[in-house]
Amino acid sequence: MRIAVVEDNRPLADGIARAFEREGHGVDQIHDGETAAAFLRGEIVDLVILDINLPGKSGLEVLKELRDAKRHTPVLLLTARDTLGDKVAGLDLGADDYLTKPFDLAELQARARALMRRTEKDIASVIACGDIEFDVNLRLMRLNGAVLDLPRREFALAEILLTRLDHVISKEQIIDHLYGAGAEVDDSAVELYVHRLRKRLAGSGVEIKTLRGLGYTLRETP
Repeated sequence: MRIAVVEDNRPLADGIARAFEREGHGVDQIHDGETAAAFLRGEIVDLVILDINLPGKSGLEVLKELRDAKRHTPVLLLTARDTLGDKVAGLDLGADDYLTKPFDLAELQARARALMRRTEKDIASVIACGDIEFDVNLRLMRLNGAVLDLPRREFALAEILLTRLDHVISKEQIIDHLYGAGAEVDDSAVELYVHRLRKRLAGSGVEIKTLRGLGYTLRETP
């Protein structure tokens, strides 16, 4: 997943980010409401972990803007306020879940996984392209019916290409998906992963096309 952690307490944000990065997810850290609102207007993420008490704009304002823009990204609210009113307000604005501080990181991760499972039920459970099938719910990739065992980064690359079939994905978007926005990763790393994935998908009826200056797209071979 690509996860946005919107939390002004930087040590806490760092701890949350490290926990999810150890699971192989890309994490974007944002520390104020104005920046978060702008980021979420322009970027696609799989989950937002959103603190209510933020400088600039409150988490509830950020959430309202996200939902007003018809963005249905799962949102898990964090709040230090142990009051029913804040929880009800967040849920009424479209939050999917909430946790009251202090909380256990293991519980946060479990709730994140539950939200993603819930979201996956609303999209196609299996994406097929050529001889490749990607089971979204199980997060399994198959080639001619056999499980395709890919290294983590290559799997994440295949995932973003398959879930956005026939769309052009820029190198910046791939880096953000694999590592999180702002990661200092050279473009050559993306080129290496694309090269390796191309070799693994040879003869599968799909191809990764390079659109010079734009990025990559996955298509069935003619």
